[in-house]
Amino acid sequence: MSKIKPKECQNVEFKISWNDKYLEWICGFANAQGAVMYFGVNDDHEVVGLKNTKKLLEDIPNKIVNYMGLVVDVNLYEQDGLEYIEVVIEPSNVPISYRGKYYYRSGSTMQELNGPALQQFVLKKMGRSWDDIPNEYTTIDDLDRSAIDYFLKKGHENGRITNEELNLPIEMLLQNLDLINEEGKLKNAALLLFAKRPQRYFASVRFQIGRFGVDEADLMFQDVIEGNIIQMADRVIDMLKAKYLTMPITFKGMNRIEKLEVPEEALREILYNAIIHKDYAGAHIQMHVWSDHVDVWNEGELPVGFTPDTLFEQHSSRPRNRNIANAFFKAGFIDAWGRGYKKICEGFESAGLPMPKVENFCGGVRVTFQRKSATENATENATTQKTTQKNVEKIVENSVEKSVEKVWRLIKQDSYITTKQIADAVGLSIRGIEENIKKLKREGRIRRIGGDNGGHWEVIE
Repeated sequence: MSKIKPKECQNVEFKISWNDKYLEWICGFANAQGAVMYFGVNDDHEVVGLKNTKKLLEDIPNKIVNYMGLVVDVNLYEQDGLEYIEVVIEPSNVPISYRGKYYYRSGSTMQELNGPALQQFVLKKMGRSWDDIPNEYTTIDDLDRSAIDYFLKKGHENGRITNEELNLPIEMLLQNLDLINEEGKLKNAALLLFAKRPQRYFASVRFQIGRFGVDEADLMFQDVIEGNIIQMADRVIDMLKAKYLTMPITFKGMNRIEKLEVPEEALREILYNAIIHKDYAGAHIQMHVWSDHVDVWNEGELPVGFTPDTLFEQHSSRPRNRNIANAFFKAGFIDAWGRGYKKICEGFESAGLPMPKVENFCGGVRVTFQRKSATENATENATTQKTTQKNVEKIVENSVEKSVEKVWRLIKQDSYITTKQIADAVGLSIRGIEENIKKLKREGRIRRIGGDNGGHWEVIE
């Protein structure tokens, strides 16, 4: 059988026959990056041929239009007397469903979208994010003026909020930040950022910190940070300084310096990422503090097409919650160029710590980083062990050297002395004396004349 050269495309699929089940695949490809599907061709690109191609040329496009409202290119080709069909699916800019269900092609798998995943998908296709949804039952009175003032102060200090913006009425400020819709309804982002009690509207607006011993069952103590997310990173840092991480004291001249054991700016960047990119329909943010490392987890995996390696390379900024990200940018907490992890790496490298590890974990993103105190202790212990080992080796070496010299002097004094007599005189075991004698023989300082019984030692000067 001869082979075909498929069209260049991110996704190419080969099927030896047509089945209506593949309408789900077409739906999934349209919702993702599109694809080209070949029917009557096997996985080795060999044409095996199709029957009833004339009927399929009518059925396939009609079913796709009727069930999904999609218009696709369906082409018939012939090679070596065998016919096969090509279906070209372009990515859709609106959500596509098949029989009331939404499918999405991710990697090599076809997924049916449900619950929060479906909500996020639909919002993304509509050019919106979850934090863009208005809340019908809240007003500006539900916002905390002190949180807004904190935001304005930080933004002004970082040069991203002007003097004019400092004095704007709250409603106009919210409009400029796109945190309120045309009807004056607060968006989810406004409530997360500035509400007096955001937990009334979103159960997962919490940051839980736990100190663990040998394993996760060994929870030693814990704290929960609640409240608006614009001030959450500050509250977490304060709690870590008070209870969870060390602040070694150093002196520069007469000045006392207390510096957090991990680079604080890099740590803040990790916290900002967890807060901004969190899926707020999921679980709360969790931080596990261990003796030698810390890990931070937030619900919501990396963007489609991103891997952990992508974050440490040059990449675009693709926040899950765009309105929240914009507010954090205006406050001067982050930039808009996807440089967050570059700054994290620079901070940890300057502190002499290993680079943090990032991974998709349990439906979210987990960042793990080493504690400096643990690293220093390990280095100090290793240095101490090496020093101790060297000292022991030196003591042993000196001891061996002294015992060898004692044995040599005893043999020089009495060439007929026995091993047992030497052992008694030196205070070592017979085996120890034998090792000393072997050493003297290797060095060419003595030799045995005759056997053990009746023989004697000869000292070689």
